[in-house]
Amino acid sequence: MKRAVIIALTALIATTQAAPAKAGPPGAEPGRETEYVVLYKEGVNAADARGAIHAAGGRVLKENGAVGLATVSTTETGFTDVLRSSPLIEGIARNRSIGSVPESAPMRDAAVRKALEAEAYEKPERGERDTPSGVRPGKPAPDAEPLSELQWDMKQIHATVEGSYKYEQGDPDVLVGILDTGVDGSHPDIAPNFNRALSRNFTVDIPYDADGNEVDGPCEEDPDHSCDDPADVDEDGHGTHVASALASPINQLGVAGVAPKVSIVNLRVGSDVGYFFLQPSVDALTYAADIGIDVANMSYFIDPWLSNCADNPADSPAARLEQATIVKAMQRALDYAHSRGVTLITAIGNQFADLSKDYVDTFSPNFVRVPGEAPYSRTITPDCSIMPVEGNHVIRVSGTGISERKAYGSNYGNGSVDLAAPGGDTYDTPDNTRDTTKAVLAAYPKALAEKNGELNPDGTPNVARVVRDCKGTVCAYYQYLQGTSMASPHAAGVAALIVSKYGHRDPKRGGKTLDPAVVEAMLKATAIKKDCPTPAAYTYVRHLPSGETVTDTHVCEGNRLRNGFYGYGIVDAFRAVR
Repeated sequence: MKRAVIIALTALIATTQAAPAKAGPPGAEPGRETEYVVLYKEGVNAADARGAIHAAGGRVLKENGAVGLATVSTTETGFTDVLRSSPLIEGIARNRSIGSVPESAPMRDAAVRKALEAEAYEKPERGERDTPSGVRPGKPAPDAEPLSELQWDMKQIHATVEGSYKYEQGDPDVLVGILDTGVDGSHPDIAPNFNRALSRNFTVDIPYDADGNEVDGPCEEDPDHSCDDPADVDEDGHGTHVASALASPINQLGVAGVAPKVSIVNLRVGSDVGYFFLQPSVDALTYAADIGIDVANMSYFIDPWLSNCADNPADSPAARLEQATIVKAMQRALDYAHSRGVTLITAIGNQFADLSKDYVDTFSPNFVRVPGEAPYSRTITPDCSIMPVEGNHVIRVSGTGISERKAYGSNYGNGSVDLAAPGGDTYDTPDNTRDTTKAVLAAYPKALAEKNGELNPDGTPNVARVVRDCKGTVCAYYQYLQGTSMASPHAAGVAALIVSKYGHRDPKRGGKTLDPAVVEAMLKATAIKKDCPTPAAYTYVRHLPSGETVTDTHVCEGNRLRNGFYGYGIVDAFRAVR
């Protein structure tokens, strides 16, 4: 998840960025323009709330009337103190600072950024074993996609030509929203199912943070020379991978997704390097509800706090107010979407953490919104909330490896996990050494493969995690990634199949619809029950390429009906449609 609730390598971050607790987010510098997100009290008149903002010295830049959330700009240092005393305002959270960037802006520490975004935990390096371009390992089954033998994930949930594809491949009238870093709508293994007309971009790229660290980079260096990307591109790769695992078509090219005939709608809420903030997520969810999205996949968490706590003693009052605002605003958006027929599915995250117990967060806040801001260590208790993961009406998905063990990086916790699905585990091998092919293979934008230097002059891949397949003169690229970000779209794909098969016509928005509570019940009822391992304290052993051996022990609590590793079981596409 996030690069997704994807922040593995916690120890690395702890050693590189941990800092003493601060007095919370510092106030705005005099004269510096700063953005806030402001949540109105429920039921207040929006015009009155805007008046309060204006009186406090703020200017409304954007407003979501369905939820009562506004993005506000101000140069007043006392803006938050004035506004939070208003009876019209529920909460306020700092968004970011706006201002000039040093002539020579530093790059964000690469090791830390990789830790924050590490979808594949440790990605293969150049020179490792690769799948030769044009060579298809194994012989695919009749009518199967050329790379289907590399899709162990689809076999695990029986989304194959002998399984669910034989009975239900999805209905184009079923709309699946991908709330992510974007979707490459031109990718040959996505384009047939991509709904360009409904796709939207709700965010902008972030060139630099408030300390001048490069984030997404200068707008003029973007492929389209703009920070406002069109709604059919993905300059990160995460969202394209998610969309492909969910709904790549059966077209005799590359791979197929769980629901190969449903429609993909790109609802971009994440920046190029994987930052996801509150207002874009709220806007995307309300838009999804209004246009008739049936299933929404959210493989991320709301930045800048990994988990939002109302009364953590390490946080200042301002920081607590920010986090409470994030939880309340996101919950309103989730409620709005759920009440209008959107089945909400998220990745549980990759912090190696038992979310039903206390754990330590060492990298929040993870984005510099005011100069000098830095992460600090906090103990996270179960009453804190990762959003949208731990919101109400959300189906939370943990990740499995090829052997069906819980993936080593996947979060877990009895009562915290609803379902499990294949997300990949490159160390799920007999000798506990890394094998790239034990991650999940799905679509990869060619432009990114070229930008990252992963292709030879003739177009063949030169890294282990990138695979090419060609059909005539059309070639497409795929990459191996792992994480609960990859697990979540497998569950969302099964949900889309359920809506396709059992849904009814939507008289208000057209297409099909099915009550999210019914979809959730069917997902859980048709999942394959999976016991906790024996012993329940399972030790993961990883022999890293560096020669180091790492062990982690996770304890599975619960029983066969529901437990902390698998929830109600591993989703199964065949059982869901039969």
